[in-house]
Amino acid sequence: MLIVFPIAFLVGCAVADAVGMAVDRPTLWTVGGYLSVAGVVMGLVAGVPGFVDYVTVVPPASSAKKRATYHMVVNVGALGLVALGWAFRDWTTMRPGAAAVVLEWAGVGLMSVGGWLGGTLAYRNQIGVDRRYANAGKPREVTVDGAAGELVVVPGAAAELKPGQMWLVKCGSRRLVLARTDNGLAAFDDRCPHRGGSLADGALVCGTVQCPWHGSQFDVTSGSVKAGPATEGIATHSVEESGGEVRVRLPQE
Repeated sequence: MLIVFPIAFLVGCAVADAVGMAVDRPTLWTVGGYLSVAGVVMGLVAGVPGFVDYVTVVPPASSAKKRATYHMVVNVGALGLVALGWAFRDWTTMRPGAAAVVLEWAGVGLMSVGGWLGGTLAYRNQIGVDRRYANAGKPREVTVDGAAGELVVVPGAAAELKPGQMWLVKCGSRRLVLARTDNGLAAFDDRCPHRGGSLADGALVCGTVQCPWHGSQFDVTSGSVKAGPATEGIATHSVEESGGEVRVRLPQE
């Protein structure tokens, strides 16, 4: 929602400075100077929720994480180029030098690459998409404490996890999926072996989970591949339900 502001401001400053220099209009390059400051400031503001998504939402060890890293570096680089342009601007009259205009347009070019990467993250990797399941609302995320190999309780799962639903269970750097099928509970790693997509964001039908990125399918009980492009199965883990509690054995690191 915030990204439209730095896009508009940075494109506006590049256009205003270039046209102002071409027709020798001080009013235009003054506008360009103010827009460049506003663009850099709003770019940093928009980067805050983006960085939160980078740390908390993008699946680790995935192609999306690598793409998100490029996205962050490219956009920060674009802001840096526009800010560097002020080294070639007269601070009294705000008249930009030729180098300032070149840096601003280079920043716009980098920002365009960042926009393409951002669109790929949103629509191919589904980062930021409001994911919903039938009769489930938003997918649940639960954080548990425990060491590798321990059998830990997943709070609320016994009563609230319904057939056909999946929960994302986080324990430190580990991400597991707890699923309830028509035949019982299953637990497996939240990572598609193909490109690292989050399986908790996918669909669970008849004991099969489908990765939302490229459609690979896995048996949630055995972990075997039921449909590609993945060629390697997923790791499954021990899970039991007794006494009104669901317990999952945390995998070894």
